[in-house]
Amino acid sequence: MTSLRAGRVLFALYALSLEATPITVGMLAALFALFPGVMSWPVGMVADRFGSRWLLTIGTTGTGIAMLVPYFYPGMPALFVAASILGFSFALYNVSLQNLIGLISGPEKRTQSFSNFGLAQSVASFFGPLLVGFGIDHAGYGLTCMYFAFLSIVPVAMLAVWGKSLPPGTRGAADKSSVLHTLKDAGLWRILATGSLVVEGIELYQFYLPVYGHSIGLSASAIGVVVAMFAAASFVVRLVMPLIMARLSEKTILAYSFYLAAAGFLMLPFLQGALALSAVSFMIGLGLGCGQPITMTLAFSNSVAGRSGEIMGLRITINNLTRVIVPIVFGSIGTLFGMFAVFGVSALMLGGGGVLTREKSKPPADAAD
Repeated sequence: MTSLRAGRVLFALYALSLEATPITVGMLAALFALFPGVMSWPVGMVADRFGSRWLLTIGTTGTGIAMLVPYFYPGMPALFVAASILGFSFALYNVSLQNLIGLISGPEKRTQSFSNFGLAQSVASFFGPLLVGFGIDHAGYGLTCMYFAFLSIVPVAMLAVWGKSLPPGTRGAADKSSVLHTLKDAGLWRILATGSLVVEGIELYQFYLPVYGHSIGLSASAIGVVVAMFAAASFVVRLVMPLIMARLSEKTILAYSFYLAAAGFLMLPFLQGALALSAVSFMIGLGLGCGQPITMTLAFSNSVAGRSGEIMGLRITINNLTRVIVPIVFGSIGTLFGMFAVFGVSALMLGGGGVLTREKSKPPADAAD
């Protein structure tokens, strides 16, 4: 996950150093989401039937290969190839990992397990951009790519040694009814749509904060620190998630998270110092950091036995198909109207998500939709 999170920031900054326009960076961002958007649902079906070990192994190996491409072949074409490989690897890795977490956790521990997964993601999101910034400033873009490629060796070795202990597939155990029928009966569409909005806010921040920081003259190290503050806030809010959920309904938590993130996006284009941007990044991270564990838990819990991977894959498919479109659209907005418009429209989108969450959710069973 550290390499996956780092790759998005690293490739965006690399492209900007090659004088890429915001719309080009947006197209690069869309490639990260293209393969997960197309593949996640089928990957989930494969995970249900054959287990997660080899999907995790191939995904991790592909991440290392993606990082090596810009090292051996510097330039924009290599970045597009690397982004495609990274997106392909992410599709294999993320779906199977999320399904695996749900499978090895009992119902009473599932929310805590997904929160722990969120904590691990926050750690990766913190160290990934931070190491990218310092790596670029001290070693250059190519060597930084090489350094992150070496990280893939660790999980590949772990899977080789302990992979046999992972749960096997459940071939033939899945419910034969249509997954669309499951979605209709369980009310998952609202859960999936809400989760997609949370992810959109995160992705827009991660890709366009570096663009904005570059435009106002911040160094790569400073941009890495600012982005890392977002991850630090996500870690904090996920650490205290059980305490928050004991006091507030999921509906209320999600609505407030949208409002807080929207306020942060509105503030971004008015700030230019690294310290002020770090503070607002922390604020946005608090807002968006709690949404993913809640929506992941609900999606898995509302899936049919033997088809949890399919539901988790469908969730990621919906998120990433939207990601393919939104970076290009927002890249066009940035090119035509500037970063102020990008952050303003993002704030409106997130604010609307807060309104829709409060209006559409049904307490208490569907409160977290």
